[in-house]
Amino acid sequence: MKKNKLILASFLVLSLILSACNTDNEHATVTDEPLVVSGKNWTEQYILAQLLAIYIEETTEYDVELQDGLGEVAILTPAIENGEIDMYVEYTGTGLEAVLKEQAESGESSESILTRVREGYEERYNATWLEPLGFENNYTLAYREDAAFSADTYTDIAALSKDLTFGAPHAFYERQGDGYEAFAETYKFDFAETESFDPNVMYQALLQGDVDVIPAFTTDGRIDRENIQTTTDDLGFFPNYDAAIVIRQEILDRYQGLEETLNGLAGQISESDMQQMNARVDIDNEEYETVAREFLESKGLID
Repeated sequence: MKKNKLILASFLVLSLILSACNTDNEHATVTDEPLVVSGKNWTEQYILAQLLAIYIEETTEYDVELQDGLGEVAILTPAIENGEIDMYVEYTGTGLEAVLKEQAESGESSESILTRVREGYEERYNATWLEPLGFENNYTLAYREDAAFSADTYTDIAALSKDLTFGAPHAFYERQGDGYEAFAETYKFDFAETESFDPNVMYQALLQGDVDVIPAFTTDGRIDRENIQTTTDDLGFFPNYDAAIVIRQEILDRYQGLEETLNGLAGQISESDMQQMNARVDIDNEEYETVAREFLESKGLID
């Protein structure tokens, strides 16, 4: 009888050990999978993807797989939904109007738009928005300093549009809600020609005189460096575009402490910061990774 009890006890101990090992292995399999960081295919987004990847690797024990430059919102949204990528930086106005197909109310606050996109993404895509990074990247209709015309507002541009050529990124023409079709209808634009460019080529086309007007990004470093003239959205067509991390909810549930870590970036990047980082890449020809790492170091976010 004693021998049988001893065998039974040994069996139970062995079972507990094996169970613990399996649990550890399952946990390791989950958290040892690299976090997939992605982004859109223009300068600011390449920098932000690098910034996220470096920050995670320097402040956590998690590995990162970088899939930067994956594409525009029409590609990134299903990629998030299907678990092909885990996170990237999006802009609240884009999430609201281009993805959720909802309209911003006139004068709607940044906080209200963030709440709406957060609720919408959680319901539809099982993803959420973390706290904003601190800057907004909106559109501004821009033209060369030596242009044969002058304008202060979008309405001014509309009055001149029949004699002007407009150039914009491919995705701007395809987007619903805050894209070209609704934009042109609101302001009654009647441009002589419209051209489609890669976002990074768009500024070159403007400065070379290939087009007269572009929807420049307010954080683009070339605006200041090249003395590009900007105008005001006087009818308030565009919503707020606050930058924030969009991340799969499953990732936050599985990777302990990640949400708190990533929210350490909240409010850390000003519009001026982003503009300077963009200029270092676009004008000074510095590497995305170098610019991102040096920014994080300068803010004391990594050693």
